[in-house]
Amino acid sequence: MSRQELRAYILAHREDDEAIEALIGRGNPNRPTYPFPETNEDLREMEEILKKRIGSSGEAV
Repeated sequence: MSRQELRAYILAHREDDEAIEALIGRGNPNRPTYPFPETNEDLREMEEILKKRIGSSGEAV
């Protein structure tokens, strides 16, 4: 079942907790993925990405 089909099923069967958990478990396919930092330069780059992400969301650390 595709993500769209599962979402449509859940909208029609909101009491099906197992289906809701399956959808949540699949995660968001559009979210960006970042490789694990392997060097110090990679780590610095990841820190910059995280600082930008936190700063743009308006959340305090």
